[in-house]
Amino acid sequence: MNQPPNRFLTRRQLLTRGAAVAAAPALVSPWARAQDKYPNRPITLIAPWPTGGSSDAVMRAFAESAGRALGGTVIVENKPGAGGTLGAAAMVNAKPDGYLLTQLPLGIYRLPHMQKTSFDPVKDITHIVCLTGYTFGLAARPDAPYKTLKEMVAYAKANPGKVNYGHTGTGTTPHLAIEEFAYKAGIVLQDIPYKGSAEILQAILGGHIPLMSGTTEFAPHVKAGKLVLLATLGSQRNKAFPDVPTVKESGWDTVTESPFGIGGPKGMDPALVKVIHDAFKKTLEDPKVLETLDKFYMPVIYMNTADYSAYAERTFAAEKATIERLKAAGKI
Repeated sequence: MNQPPNRFLTRRQLLTRGAAVAAAPALVSPWARAQDKYPNRPITLIAPWPTGGSSDAVMRAFAESAGRALGGTVIVENKPGAGGTLGAAAMVNAKPDGYLLTQLPLGIYRLPHMQKTSFDPVKDITHIVCLTGYTFGLAARPDAPYKTLKEMVAYAKANPGKVNYGHTGTGTTPHLAIEEFAYKAGIVLQDIPYKGSAEILQAILGGHIPLMSGTTEFAPHVKAGKLVLLATLGSQRNKAFPDVPTVKESGWDTVTESPFGIGGPKGMDPALVKVIHDAFKKTLEDPKVLETLDKFYMPVIYMNTADYSAYAERTFAAEKATIERLKAAGKI
């Protein structure tokens, strides 16, 4: 005789199902369970540079746009000094709640190999999203005995150790980028450090050096015909200088774009990271942000969280190798 279906649950079934229901919240992110809405107060974004410069202007454009995307407010806090690493240092003891973020410049991967720092750029920081980078280039005086990068390399090989170039400080990206290029090109260049953009421009425009490595401080002087841009160091030609080749396409595999983006403390919940990532990614569709990037000749360099984290590990290792080689050569 067939038994009618039991419409009632046994005690064992009740206990089993009750346990399953109780366990269900564990499948939800702890951050998501704790949040009514993010953000529910202003977010602080550290710009590790002084106010008024190109990096500061770009970070403020990102902050304003991301605030709109998040439905909240992102406040830029300037913390200049220590080679742009104070934002990274601030992440060490910060709560991973998404209310303190920082720009992550290239220097955070380099400085720990040059001196003791309070942070590990890979272990102590959540790399959320990469957004942009800088345009670096090698510019010469119009009366220099070379007009292209290949001509400069040939001249340097014919005159070893006699080609001087200026840069904005020992251990900075304009310095290390050209040393990397020179190493791959098989030439020896004599580097002359200056204290900043104004000083190096005064030196080259005044005829004290024939060559300079820098960011876009050279741009207006190139456009005015006072300097000749031999090459840029990006992965592709800069749209402001479409006729100027990159170092890589000229034959030497050197790419320096100094990508930077947004990071937070270690231990951030993946759901929170995604919210912040998506908001800042959206800024790259904002006409005002793109206009600001164009103003400072800065390309869009987007990396998602996984790619940016992998980039951080590669770059930290690569910077170590570069610093060790230059130390051995007495360059730093």
